[in-house]
Amino acid sequence: MTPASTLSAAPAAGAPLLPLVIFGAGGLGREVLVLVRQINERNPTWELRGFYDDVRPAAETLHGLPYLGTAADLNATATPLHVVVAVGSSQGRAVVVHRLTSLHLSFPVLIHPGVACAPYQQLQFGPGCVVAQGCILTTDITLGRHVLLNLGCTIGHDAVLEDFCSLMPHANVGGEALLETGVYLGTNATVINRVRVGARTTIGAGAVAVRDVPADCTAVGVPAQRIK
Repeated sequence: MTPASTLSAAPAAGAPLLPLVIFGAGGLGREVLVLVRQINERNPTWELRGFYDDVRPAAETLHGLPYLGTAADLNATATPLHVVVAVGSSQGRAVVVHRLTSLHLSFPVLIHPGVACAPYQQLQFGPGCVVAQGCILTTDITLGRHVLLNLGCTIGHDAVLEDFCSLMPHANVGGEALLETGVYLGTNATVINRVRVGARTTIGAGAVAVRDVPADCTAVGVPAQRIK
C-alpha cells in the first residue's frame, strides 16, 4: 500500500516528466485524461503518450492523443511505462490488469489535486487506484489495488475497499464498512457503517445496503434486497 504522503510526487526540478498511457479509449478513459491534465496543472508530473484499447476507436486520436494499440502491443513495450486502466467494470478492469504482464509496466495512484490526502489522515492506496474530483476520504481508510472512486464519492473512517472495487459517482461508504474484492456500487448507492459486501457483488444505483450482502449477487432498492 502507498501512504498518502508519497502520492503523485512530481519529478525533481529539471527531471523529465514520467511517461503515462491510458488503457481504455472510452468515456472513462477521456475522464481519466482530464484528471491527469488537472494533476499536471497543479504539479507537472506526467507525460501523456496516448491510449491503448483492445477495441480500436473510430478516430486515430482522442482529445489530441493517439491510439497506440492493444494490450498485446502494450506488453511489448521495451522501456518503463506507467499505465492507468480506465475500465469502469470491476471484473473488466481486473481482466485487463491480469493481462498486462510486462515487467516494464507499473500502475501509479492518481488522485485529483482537490481531494484532501494529508499524511495525518492515514490513508492507504494500492497500485492503480484512481480517485476523481470531489471525493471525500476521512481517516484510517484502506483501498486495495486498482480501486476506482468516481466523482463525488465519500468514504468513512476505517473503511476497507479491497482490490478492483468500483464506485460510480456520488456513492457512499460508511465507517468500518468492508467492500470485498470486485464490489461495484452504482451511482448514488450507499453502504452504511459496519456493513460487509461480498466479493463481486453489485449494489444498484440509489440502493442502500443496511445489512451484510453476500458475494456474487446484485442488490437493489432501499433497503437493498438481493434480486435473482
